[in-house]
Amino acid sequence: MGKMSQRRQWRCVVGWFGICLLQLLLLAECTVRRQRITKKGFQDLESYPPVRLHLLENHVVMDNGLVNVTLSVPEGMVTGIQYNGIANLLEERNKENDRGYWDIVWNLPEAHGNIFDKLAATSLNVVLEDENGIELSFTRTYDDSIYETQLSLNIDKRFILLRGYPGFYTYGIFERLEGWPDINVYQGRTVFKLQDKLFEYMAVSDERQRIMPTADDRARGQILDYPEAVLLTNPANTFLRGEVDDKYQYSSDNKDNRVHGWICPDPPTGFWMITPSNEFKTGGPIKQDLTSHVGPTTLSMYFSTHYAGEPLALTFRDGEPWRKMLIETESWPYSFPLSEDYSFDYQRGSATGRLLIQDSYISERLITGNSAYVGLAAPGDAGSWQTENKAYQFWAVADSEGYFLIKNVRPGNYSLYAWVPGYIGDYKYDFYVNIRPGSRITLGALTYNPPRNGPTLWEIGIPDRTAIEFFVPEPSPRLMNQLYSVNQAEKFRQYGLWDRYSELYPSEDLVFTVGVNNYQTDWFFAHVNRNVGNKTYVPTTWQIAFDLDNIDFFGTYMLQIAMASANEAELQVRINNPDEEAPYFTTGTIGKDNAIARHGIHGLYRLYSLEIPGSQLLFGRNIIYLTQSRGSSPWRGIMYDYLRLEGPPEYT
Repeated sequence: MGKMSQRRQWRCVVGWFGICLLQLLLLAECTVRRQRITKKGFQDLESYPPVRLHLLENHVVMDNGLVNVTLSVPEGMVTGIQYNGIANLLEERNKENDRGYWDIVWNLPEAHGNIFDKLAATSLNVVLEDENGIELSFTRTYDDSIYETQLSLNIDKRFILLRGYPGFYTYGIFERLEGWPDINVYQGRTVFKLQDKLFEYMAVSDERQRIMPTADDRARGQILDYPEAVLLTNPANTFLRGEVDDKYQYSSDNKDNRVHGWICPDPPTGFWMITPSNEFKTGGPIKQDLTSHVGPTTLSMYFSTHYAGEPLALTFRDGEPWRKMLIETESWPYSFPLSEDYSFDYQRGSATGRLLIQDSYISERLITGNSAYVGLAAPGDAGSWQTENKAYQFWAVADSEGYFLIKNVRPGNYSLYAWVPGYIGDYKYDFYVNIRPGSRITLGALTYNPPRNGPTLWEIGIPDRTAIEFFVPEPSPRLMNQLYSVNQAEKFRQYGLWDRYSELYPSEDLVFTVGVNNYQTDWFFAHVNRNVGNKTYVPTTWQIAFDLDNIDFFGTYMLQIAMASANEAELQVRINNPDEEAPYFTTGTIGKDNAIARHGIHGLYRLYSLEIPGSQLLFGRNIIYLTQSRGSSPWRGIMYDYLRLEGPPEYT
């Protein structure tokens, strides 16, 4: 065997980031009957034309009679998609490497600026070619003689076209061998740019779909506080005049991001990105990322630092090896990919059990883990799954009785993690879960003891890892996205809400009195800085006022502060003395989530449990001062998830 094949490696299949297959499904008027792919094979294939592969001088064409896909050779860029009488769904005014492609954003440690790599391949291999399907492999092998300018990953981009199916699949394999140069990797995705004269209606979910502006509309508009946000001042469609367009307004959690795309009205045609599984994506089920946006552009994001910051960057040091594979939903896992890295159904396993909660201050009996998120991810500490970025994750939502089934799990050694809406903190099972091919592991009843010191004296919010329950203001009338004027449940996605705080609290900060105020109307969704004019932003201090009729001066109270997001923030806590020079507690500078600017209602979850001696408290009125001490920017701030003051264990 050669030298390279003997070295340790890291492999990742992408469509995930490691093994991931993505499906692009093209639909026209529903006149083309979708071919169902079952675990037993394909139905009625004979009624459809056989699949053909045409090798041209600089291109290769996959054609199944319903759709044909043209790719550049050897680069592996998707240059054309012909369907439903449309010669090319992709924007032909773009260069061939700017229509349909994979890309990665990376740099070398200590380097200034990032490198944007479209992963142009150097070799084509026909993996499969018969009348029922084609699989193509476009590869690029790392050359360590030019490492300073080349991404130290081996790249294998796969494309699959099946008989009788109006769409195609793509997945990829990323690999690092031991000893390769250190790198930082910040983003990996697949991108498709469609004809703007054809596709004008975008759908991200049942509730989020609309007619969209064009790239030309944005070019004629007014850039707001950052380049992604543009006020449409002279759009071709006058209905859109006065609206704000920002691609981050259409982000979704991984768990909700299964289908999104664009619709052409004439001829009626849809272009949909379908993500079959989130196992290859980083950050777990509630990590947010981009979907579709003006272009018209459709993305599949495998990994990024969006809504999380540096903790989600992939850092490879000391020659660390790595390999991961990135892949429609109900028929997952597929039966047709041919990569050796892909795990078929029979090669996977499952884990089942029941999660119960023990909190004697709520109930003397065990509480069922209703709607708990339960997952298998790389071994680590409780909660480490949300910043894990090099392996696979598999998640399930428990039923109302706390029963869960995590299925289609790749073989490996995992930790089992969970968190439960309505309760703070993270659960981790005490033992590793070893999944083998075909294994069906029964874990039985698991008990989670969420952080708790004593009885609840007061609480603000709902522990659900978001700030959605707090007061979200209406946007400025001149900075609206009409979609979220109709869809009020997601009005936090409106632009510029951070400056609404300064309008509501122009000189005095928020004061919340327990028993008087309501967190749904009186607790601003984000603890942000105040704009005092000329885009000058200063820190703010919020107050929680509460009364105590009884104090255990020798006991320990506990203040639980759960954060839904933080961005370049520092929370300082003072108790009954706002002028104390040194705070009772400080987080130090935390977070790079940027969820405030990017219209997210959450980022990375953080929990702080502050012990407060009874001697710090007063009979009657007490005030806890919360200072976000980092000024100068409108987006430095905190989103709280939930706050709770607990008495000592025997407090009555």
